[in-house]
Amino acid sequence: MELYSIGPKTQQSSSVSSRTNPEGTQTYRFRIEGMTCAGCASSLQRALEELEEVQSATVSFVAGNASIESRSLDLQSVIKAAEQRGFRASRIEASENPFDLSSLEKQQQTNERRWRHRAILGMSLWLPLEFLHWTAHVMHWHGAWMSGVMFLGALVILVFAGSEFFRSAWMAARNRTSNMDTLIALGATTAFTYSSIVMFGGYSLPTYFAEASGLLGVVSLGHWFEARASAHASSSVRELLKMQPETVEVWKEDGTTNVIKALEVNSGTVLLVRPGGRVGVDGVVIEGHSAVDQSIVTGESIPVNKSIGDRVVAGSINTTGVLKVRTTVDGHNTTIARMAELVQKAQSSRAPIQRLADQVSSYFVPTVLTIAAITCLGWWASGDFPKGIISAVTVLIVSCPCALGLATPMAVMVGTGAASERGILIRNAEALERIGRSESIVFDKTGTLTVGSPCLSKIDPVNGVSKDALLQIAASVESMSEHPIAKALVQEAKIRKLPLDPVTNFQALPGQGVMGTINADQVQVVRDAVSTARVVVNGLCIGTLSVADGIRNDAKTAMAELKQMGITVSMLSGDRTETVQEVATAIGIRLENAISNATPESKTAYIQSLGPNAIMVGDGINDAAALAGSGVGVALASGTVIAAEAASVIIPGDRVVAIPELVRIARNSWATIKQNLFFAFFYNALAIPVAALGLLGESGPLWAALAMGASDITVVGNALRLKRRLQSWPK
Repeated sequence: MELYSIGPKTQQSSSVSSRTNPEGTQTYRFRIEGMTCAGCASSLQRALEELEEVQSATVSFVAGNASIESRSLDLQSVIKAAEQRGFRASRIEASENPFDLSSLEKQQQTNERRWRHRAILGMSLWLPLEFLHWTAHVMHWHGAWMSGVMFLGALVILVFAGSEFFRSAWMAARNRTSNMDTLIALGATTAFTYSSIVMFGGYSLPTYFAEASGLLGVVSLGHWFEARASAHASSSVRELLKMQPETVEVWKEDGTTNVIKALEVNSGTVLLVRPGGRVGVDGVVIEGHSAVDQSIVTGESIPVNKSIGDRVVAGSINTTGVLKVRTTVDGHNTTIARMAELVQKAQSSRAPIQRLADQVSSYFVPTVLTIAAITCLGWWASGDFPKGIISAVTVLIVSCPCALGLATPMAVMVGTGAASERGILIRNAEALERIGRSESIVFDKTGTLTVGSPCLSKIDPVNGVSKDALLQIAASVESMSEHPIAKALVQEAKIRKLPLDPVTNFQALPGQGVMGTINADQVQVVRDAVSTARVVVNGLCIGTLSVADGIRNDAKTAMAELKQMGITVSMLSGDRTETVQEVATAIGIRLENAISNATPESKTAYIQSLGPNAIMVGDGINDAAALAGSGVGVALASGTVIAAEAASVIIPGDRVVAIPELVRIARNSWATIKQNLFFAFFYNALAIPVAALGLLGESGPLWAALAMGASDITVVGNALRLKRRLQSWPK
């Protein structure tokens, strides 16, 4: 059984800078440096989407990268578009090691280190300046030296702690655009320039050197917290890649072995996997028997027995025996690599509600600049120009919508990361949002709620014959047949440890059953319309055996959990009504929601009638249309490639109970997104009029900086709270 069908298994690296997609476009990836907040990512994404050759673009502030879909991309146009907005773009080359975590970690560590240095410098200089400012005010120290000290301290902070803000704002201004750094740079510059004019002009007016310093120090501190939180939120990808062993032991024909890098392994290579070691590359067992812990894929920690012919995936832990595995992919294209790629792509994608935040942000900065200008002019007209300047600066600072840009991405990263740790792969943020809002789920029956193969369901012997004896006789004769029903009877006999008797004179009766001789007794297993199989010995019927499609062990539990969550559960199947209703009754689905005799067309029509947030769960080729046409398609990983490609979510094939887990994760993530957006919108809606009316007083810029930092920390903290909550759930 194939554990994951999440994409083409080619010899191509999963981390190359360009990948050919089915529709003919390619995916190009770039590292982006210089982004200071989520608003930077939004503005760059809009710029990239405006390029003529770009079909779609996604920029992630947290991951520090950009992903572009294009049929023919001019790489220099991307680099130029980034540079025009104050960022640095570099292509992620195909030769780069997808399992080398140093690149991602180095970028995040560099970003965190830079903001840490700016924050420490800003705060360590601002706090003494602020203390000196208030002490001078209380002690009535008004000497020229005081203003000089404040001026020099503020100048140092502006030059060193504020350099990134000024650089980003200047690049945006050169291209006749604005960003969130525009507000910070204007606020700090205005406060510093005004104070300098007051000091050098000898005016008897208050100065705001300390407030300008505090603004840059506090905002830098907030960005430092954001950088640290982003690294924690994106840790799921790194944890996935750490499951890929760096080296593998290759078995040679002469019986010797040598150790090479996993990335150097080609398809068809034989690997030796010792007890306690991890499987280096996906493959098939060609020798040995062992129990393998494949929780990295399925989320289940119980080891699964593997023997010759069974598939194993990279990252699985071999617990007991020695295995020889022939690889089916190269070292770049393992299951772990494809999983990590899907998780990273999902974390970089944008939920539909984020588009609203992006639209607000695109108009927000110009609107704030206008409000600040009106505020200044209004107070000036009323005869209080100094208060107008300070109020305008306060508006610029307090309005910075960093929290608005962080509200959705942080929660999406946490939610998709938590899902991946349970073996659930969510392709994009839109799917996460829709699942979080969904109230109805439709399941395919065969292969989804059932195992998709016949299992013995009932043994009905005549008087004087035991159930085990009836099954033993039937299974002995059926052991010579390849019919699915025969396999079901033989499998049940093995489970019950019933010995099979030798059979002579075996015959297969087309359309009827089988017959043979056991210990001089003539035995027939005849299939009829009343029961699955009728066992006849020497002309006398000794009992009947019924076979049905076996129900998955956790299907009933999953249905009960979904009902407790208020989800309406339906089942679709092409089987006859009696069979569908029998399964529905067994697992707890209401009969009116169990639809039989369904065709691929009717399945698609039904799921579409439930609305854009309905979830469809299936695994077969005949489910592909319904999966693609549903609001969210969920494919079992044990299903076909075509079903997985049509789905938005891929779950472990043997765990139906992963569906309730998926819904809980999505609902908690959706709730966090709504909470974050409320915090962000409420903060700005309340803060702007308060600042414009001068209600924050002479220290308004400082209070504004503290309030803005608090809003960012609230959003980031709420996302980290979500992560802790999801991690606390049992897997």
